[in-house]
Amino acid sequence: MAHYLLDTGLVLRHLRGQRRAVRLLSGLGQMGRLSISAITRLEVHAGMQPDERYATNKLLSRFITYDINRELADRAGDLIRDNQDRRVSLGVPVAIIAATALTHGLALVTLNQADFAGIPGLSLVPLPEETSS
Repeated sequence: MAHYLLDTGLVLRHLRGQRRAVRLLSGLGQMGRLSISAITRLEVHAGMQPDERYATNKLLSRFITYDINRELADRAGDLIRDNQDRRVSLGVPVAIIAATALTHGLALVTLNQADFAGIPGLSLVPLPEETSS
């Protein structure tokens, strides 16, 4: 069974009812275990409207949430530093999500694959063309 880490954009599109995102998550859920990083949970809650609380919490309860611990924070910091050495800017949320996937051996599902390109050892799930736009 495959294990997937979902990026924030995909979860938000699912919550907004975007059919392609709903179909993608449904298909992935049938093939493996779905999870999110604590930073994705934070970002989803930050963007949630008051009338979306029930639906948001219902969806998030279906995912395993990986917490940010010392090891993960160190790894995310190392990713940011290593990318700075290559003159590539890597934001904190992206670094935490990538470090979560790497630390827990998860394949990352993201609509923003360019944000994660070039991170050594990170497995990105290729998306159908219609979903990635």
